[in-house]
Amino acid sequence: MTALVELARAKINLSLHVGPVKPNGRHNLVSFVTFADDAAADRLEAEPASSFSLAVTGPFAGDAGPARDNLVLKAARAMNAALANTAPPLAFRLSKQLPCAAGIGGGSADAAAALRLIARAHGGERAIHIAREVAPTLGGDVLACLTGLPGLMSGEGETYEPCLSIPVLPCVLVNPGVACPTGPVFQKYDEFQSTMRPHPTPPTRQTGAQAFMHLLQSETENSLEPPASDLVPSIAETLARLRQDETARLVRMTGSGATCFALFDDFAEAEAAARALRRDVPGWWIAVTMLGAS
Repeated sequence: MTALVELARAKINLSLHVGPVKPNGRHNLVSFVTFADDAAADRLEAEPASSFSLAVTGPFAGDAGPARDNLVLKAARAMNAALANTAPPLAFRLSKQLPCAAGIGGGSADAAAALRLIARAHGGERAIHIAREVAPTLGGDVLACLTGLPGLMSGEGETYEPCLSIPVLPCVLVNPGVACPTGPVFQKYDEFQSTMRPHPTPPTRQTGAQAFMHLLQSETENSLEPPASDLVPSIAETLARLRQDETARLVRMTGSGATCFALFDDFAEAEAAARALRRDVPGWWIAVTMLGAS
């Protein structure tokens, strides 16, 4: 078998409505989700080996933590167990291009890429089905990342319905270079939140990009944006900088932060906004992408 490759594209929560904490310590949520194109993605390669292993390179490799704790190997072990130890052992090489603890599902996308690679190496529809069963056990975003299509996430993340009527959207992703771990953000959220805001149903195929962005602006939010901004002031600064661009149609934080995004009417406007940001804040991570175009 030659080397296999999968891209782990950034996951973007266009909306994120979160309910109160449940007895199990988790939260129900509803979210329109979409994915970046190749411009914002990790790259995972795999080759046959005598046992599962992982090497991490790339600009954010140092932030990814020990390889033994990486979700790629956790996904490999879980998939192997679900396949009754028949998964072909693989040596993984992860090029970490996405910032960590950034609200864009980088670790979850990496885990989903590992599941896809193992399913491909194992072969057969059964392996693909098992990958879908394993994904929710690895984290709330992994099933969505495994699907890789725009959709509606609900429950604790274990329910994901692809929704191809979510339009392709020009976007600038910005991370100020500060990690924003999920746990503290939810703890802060739990201090004051007791209800979940109603969430709209998915758009129809007749809903255009501008109408969908208006829907996002008027009927949705990211419930975690206020507590995350309180914990990490750089998020508020990032949002303010993005809102200075008059061509930005919607500016919001994704996931639990710290990555924020701005949506535009066309790709040229997004590129111009990114150029200005790179000039003004050269140390920040900035990517221009077409959401939903992968």
